[in-house]
Amino acid sequence: MNRRKFLKIAGSASIIIAAGGVGFVATRTPTEALKPWKTAGLLYTDPMRRALSFAILAPNPHNRQPWIVDLKSDTEAVLTCDLERLLPDTDPFSRQIVIGLGCFLEMFTLAARDQGYLADIQLFPQGMPGTKLDLRPIAHLKLNKQIGLISDPLFAETLNRHTNREPYDTSRPIEDQKLQHLIKATNTEVSAGATNGGKLLDDLRVLTKDAILTEIKTPKAFQESVDLMRIGKAEIEASPDGISLGGAFLEGLKLAGVLSRKSLADPSSQSFQIGLDMNEASAMSSMGFFWINTKGNSRTDQINVGRSYLRVALQATKDGLSMQPMSQALQEYAAMDLYFKTIHDRLANKPGERMQMLARLGYAEKVGPAPRWPLATRIKEA
Repeated sequence: MNRRKFLKIAGSASIIIAAGGVGFVATRTPTEALKPWKTAGLLYTDPMRRALSFAILAPNPHNRQPWIVDLKSDTEAVLTCDLERLLPDTDPFSRQIVIGLGCFLEMFTLAARDQGYLADIQLFPQGMPGTKLDLRPIAHLKLNKQIGLISDPLFAETLNRHTNREPYDTSRPIEDQKLQHLIKATNTEVSAGATNGGKLLDDLRVLTKDAILTEIKTPKAFQESVDLMRIGKAEIEASPDGISLGGAFLEGLKLAGVLSRKSLADPSSQSFQIGLDMNEASAMSSMGFFWINTKGNSRTDQINVGRSYLRVALQATKDGLSMQPMSQALQEYAAMDLYFKTIHDRLANKPGERMQMLARLGYAEKVGPAPRWPLATRIKEA
């Protein structure tokens, strides 16, 4: 997009914002959709729901929040996957969804420990699903009181951890020591690696850029994302999941008739080109990358990856780093085949080894939290 076109678009939005005054800007925050971040640990006295109120803040693909909890008692519950919240086009085997459920389980474990409870998690108590998820439980959860249990220091970062999709500061390199902190934060069931410079950093910038632009230019794959976009406060409040496009400026673009789901999906539109430009800028500003591999690709492997990723994200927050998953190249659909092979040849080339997560790293200004459905909407009472 040329500068003249962009300024014209920005000008239209600015006029609308100015016409609305300070009140328009001040009221664009989706307060209700962000309440779970304010009320975590405060609404419930029983240990199960208190821990779950933190678990729902875990990172997950496209913010689908694919968890349903069947509450059995104050110390027992069963976790299942909401099969209406899958990503069949970009995540055809629900690998990323299961990783998100692993993040949920680790966040639950940390929150339980903070209350003095050990979380006993039995994975797939009725059997492990195959290539397609089904209604069988993901995990049985049991809390056991433990005297003298010390809270994991990473738990303190829970409310500060937010995925940052903005461009990172290319003038600030990432310290080697901080990469080692991230690697040490993972559990023993996975292997991890990281880079902060040299040819590998340059190559991963280009690969992640090419992969995400290819996904955007693949109509069926990108439509899956477009359908999950919530544009403006009203849409975000009504459906506090998916991909949030909020704030006064974007609402101004929407009111100006520039920003819509139709325009976002139209390769000839200005909105589409802006999306390409923004994603390219973010990928190419990466100052480091972190990845998680497993020896195989079982559902248990995927859960373990999620548990490790949650810990890594909290450690990154503790160290002042921003982080964003860039796993398009790891996805199992035809448009990603070349990138999938390229990155595995480079970073996961042992027999049976699978790269499960790839995230970019850097320093950036802090961003706010992503919307969440309240816990009450995600649990079933016994």
